[in-house]
This record gives sequence, structure tokens and C-alpha cells, in this order.
Amino acid sequence: MPAQTYLFPCLSDNYGVLLHDPATGATASIDAPEAAPVEAALQAKGWKLTDILVTHHHADHTDGIAALKKKYNCRVVAPKAEAARIPLVDETVSEGNKVSVGKLSANVIETPGHTSGHISYWFHGDKLAFVGDTLFSIGCGRVIEGTAEQMWQSLLKLRDLPDDTQIYCGHEYTEANIRFARTIEPDNAKLAAREAEVKQLRARKAPTIPVALGDEKAANCFLRADLPEVAASVGMAGKPAAQVFAEVRARKNKF
Repeated sequence: MPAQTYLFPCLSDNYGVLLHDPATGATASIDAPEAAPVEAALQAKGWKLTDILVTHHHADHTDGIAALKKKYNCRVVAPKAEAARIPLVDETVSEGNKVSVGKLSANVIETPGHTSGHISYWFHGDKLAFVGDTLFSIGCGRVIEGTAEQMWQSLLKLRDLPDDTQIYCGHEYTEANIRFARTIEPDNAKLAAREAEVKQLRARKAPTIPVALGDEKAANCFLRADLPEVAASVGMAGKPAAQVFAEVRARKNKF
């Protein structure tokens, strides 16, 4: 039986998402921005929380853990490199480890840059990837604790996943990301098509995620820093991709 997901808003612009295994009844919350929306989502679906899979230590991804752990006695899985900064961790994981939610299985991918120990969860059998704040639709996370080189390498890992992988990220930033991306690739037809789609979605307050990785690869300038046209657009023709990425990210920071 395929995995089921349920996406819902948290805080001001975060997303929470539940991952449910119908075969066993196991349910994971991907991160826990705040407890009340997670509890409401569980009630709406009739699911019981068994796990919390944490991508990184930032408070807007972890503040709900304590209350949810107290109520459901769920397992908390977190990146090994950040476990000391995350509450009530039961299990730590790093690159190459696997995590199971019922019969659903994920590969752990280390994706540092936004934070030093950020991880992503790739449920390969279900074509789902939960990428936290590393990759956004038409964007990427701000490089806070890591380096631009680290972040570029993390994005390359995610870019290498199959095109039909559905990407779930931690925030609803797509409209703003598109406005910036148009300054980098104004003639990108795939980006223009995504812009039209997103305008329709947001007009009815619908989420812009999940999104297929193949669509992101065609329209997200942060995944395209090794293309000559992107390098040329920021005056860095012939420069290494990581340097081009760093310039694009720096421009986004000021946008």
C-alpha cells in the first residue's frame, strides 16, 4: 500500500506534513513546527503519531516536539550532528542510514549548508523527499551555518534524485522565490509556466508544494548554477559552479 501524506500550515509560513503507512498505521510528523496544528491534522485524518523525523535544529522545526512526545510517546529521530540542539531525541541518524515508518523506508541524506548538520529523508519506494530548509520550490535555504560550497553539494545530492520524486519543503516561499528567479533567468519558459501555475494556486490559498523534482530542475536557478546561461546572467561565465551558486544566493539575500 502506498504512503499517504497530509500537508498543513504551521506558524506564519511553515508547513507541517504527516506521512502515514496504511499497512501498519504508523504515522510520522516531518519536523514539528508547533504541536497544535500537528494534533489537529492527526485528528482530521484519524491517525496516531508514532514518529517525528527532524531535518534540523531550528526552533520553527522543533518547538512542537516536547508537547507531541508527551502526548503520544512517539519516537524522535534527528540528525546525529545536531542532536544536542534538538529536544528529546531517541535515535540519531546520518548519511547512509535508513529510517522506517511502519513498512515505509527512507534513506538519510546529509544536506548541510542551511545548518551544519541538516538532513533530508528520501522515501525512495514512495517517490517522496522531505528536504526541510535545504531546497525550496524555486529556491533554497539561506546559508547560515555552512558554506556556499556545502550548500551547492547538498543541492547536487538532491538534484540527483529521480525526476518524479515529490519534494516537500518546510516553507511556503514560492511566490517570492519566483520573483527573484525571474531576475536571473527572465527567458526561462519553464519558470514562466511555474509562475502562472503558482499565481493560480495562491489565489485560492492552495499550497505550491509538493513539486516534482524534474520541474524544479527546469526552473529553479539554484539547481542550475552549473549551466552556462546562469553563470553568464550573473557575470560569472566560466567560473566554478559553486562560485556561481554563491553569487546567486548572495543576490537573493539582498533581494
